[in-house]
Amino acid sequence: MTQGALVIALSLFLLGAAQQQQQQQQPQAPSIPDAPAPSGLSDLKGQVTPGSGTTADSKQGDHAAPQNQLPAQPPAQSQPDNFQQEPPETPKPGQTESFLIHVPVNFIDVPVTVRDKKGNLVFGLTYRQFRIYEDGQRQNIRFFSVDPLPLSVAFVIDQSLPSDVMKKVNKSLSALTGAFSPADTVAVFTYDTSSQMVTDFTASQGPRLPQALDRAKREGRDMGMPISTGPLATGPVINGQTVDPNLSPQRNSGVGFITAPKDVHPLNDAILDAAKALAKQPKGRRRILYVITDGKEAGSKASLKEVVRYLLTNKISVYGTMVGDSAVWGIGYLDKLHLPLLPTNNVMPKYASQTGGSLDAELSENGIQLSFARITESVRTQYTLGYYSRSGALSSKYHSIEVQVVGIPGLDVDTKQGYYPSLADVTP
Repeated sequence: MTQGALVIALSLFLLGAAQQQQQQQQPQAPSIPDAPAPSGLSDLKGQVTPGSGTTADSKQGDHAAPQNQLPAQPPAQSQPDNFQQEPPETPKPGQTESFLIHVPVNFIDVPVTVRDKKGNLVFGLTYRQFRIYEDGQRQNIRFFSVDPLPLSVAFVIDQSLPSDVMKKVNKSLSALTGAFSPADTVAVFTYDTSSQMVTDFTASQGPRLPQALDRAKREGRDMGMPISTGPLATGPVINGQTVDPNLSPQRNSGVGFITAPKDVHPLNDAILDAAKALAKQPKGRRRILYVITDGKEAGSKASLKEVVRYLLTNKISVYGTMVGDSAVWGIGYLDKLHLPLLPTNNVMPKYASQTGGSLDAELSENGIQLSFARITESVRTQYTLGYYSRSGALSSKYHSIEVQVVGIPGLDVDTKQGYYPSLADVTP
């Protein structure tokens, strides 16, 4: 081997040895594990129910569910008729007010009055004997109480009554104060050709209420009919001239004329004004609108439908004592049966039946006084039922309500026929 070939061979040997030593000193690259499968909403299928928090057995990886999870809301789907009724919350005596204030916005409270065939109040019923239906679907009763709530009552007194009827009403007003407890508040409204507030809400046992009731007294209307024919139609005549120009003969006519005044009974407007004051009363009080009237309506700016919607939205029930020509026995029951036996301009049965109130019909002074006591007693002895509605508070749709009592036949159940969702009672 020549010297040049020897040099080349030695160089190649040294280069290979250096490369092998460099590879041995270089660290091995770490092994890269396979990427985990994508994790998304599909992993939650069958594990979390909308509206319900996770439980301790429901985990994502190694992370357990938080301990301060909010309580589960009622399921969105309606329950069948044969579902098991869970025991509702039942407050201790005196705690009903606080229970009704701190509730979610979709909680619907339903005051219920139950009477037997003779019209007597029925006591001692339990939640198991009640059934509540909203829009035809049975609801789970989540609240039940027989504890009376303090009352906020707005009285509306009809001053357009005939004078003989008005005298009886005036004499009976002094008995109103005896129908209330010290915890109640009362406001007084009147109407004739227009409505007005006599006093805002004041203590039922204070000196202000009797003074307001005394100021609400009026003589009433003279119900004599104007004479348009006969010798008295033209009124007095002096030297051949009619003294009253309103009774003078028309031009080119020897016949006198008389313009009868338009009959005005703005009952709708008076109820709406009183309802607006009632809507401002604190939560946790029973809002009652009590009307003493013959039920005639004429000349109001507000319609019956508008006023009823406002009443239902603000949880106001209408009660009344019917007097005068409308004081017919059983007037409320006739309206429920839809019998065409009532005057067409009597709107009180519609107010009472749609808002869950009731009516009394009395002709005498003593009967009117007893009516005050009967109605306030029925309000204080109401059952209060509550349930979670599926409807949102932002919805303006009307929802019907039906309450039934099972196990005892022949009972009459008075409650509101429906409601409109409202944000007025939203609590933080």
